[in-house]
Amino acid sequence: MTDIVTPELEQYCHDMTGQESPALQALAQATRDRTRYPDNMSGRLVGQTLKLLAAISNARRVLEIGMFTGYAALSIAEALPDDGEILCCESNPRAIAIAEEFFEQAGLSHKLNVLFGMALETIPAIEGELDMVFIDADKKKYQDYLEMTLPMMRAGGLIIIDDALWKGKVLNPRDERTQAIVDLNQHICERTDVENVLLPVRHGLNILRKL
Repeated sequence: MTDIVTPELEQYCHDMTGQESPALQALAQATRDRTRYPDNMSGRLVGQTLKLLAAISNARRVLEIGMFTGYAALSIAEALPDDGEILCCESNPRAIAIAEEFFEQAGLSHKLNVLFGMALETIPAIEGELDMVFIDADKKKYQDYLEMTLPMMRAGGLIIIDDALWKGKVLNPRDERTQAIVDLNQHICERTDVENVLLPVRHGLNILRKL
């Protein structure tokens, strides 16, 4: 199973979702042209969802775990106030270079703070409270990321976990990575310190609010 909804319905949702900014359109095209795995990019549905969540939650300080070329990060940054900040964990220098290039073109480079290296090593150095976290990196480490970042969140802060349905594979897990996501979703559902909703947006978004 690859599609959570039919391709036609997903395309309709894409078309009926607010248009990306010119900066995001240019970044999306560069990602398709200059990277080997452009499907790793979040895309309009996820990007605009993140942008909306950042705006309505009045987020000022955001952490992204797994930036890739920065499409999701730039989407979020567009919603942050001028003194807002998005810290991005990424270990791919080429992807970082693309992200920094397009943040600069968009006039938003002052909001971007790249944490180069493995996320579990760079996150402990972060000081201060976070308003929002977007997790989209090594699936088998998702629970580690959650446990590490939740104490750093303000009450009412949001954690958004991407690929939470893993292309629908969670219904019949057959590998370690899928099982890790299944276990995480169950773990989140049973927690009493967060409330959550699991949505079939693209490959699944699990949205948590810290209580």
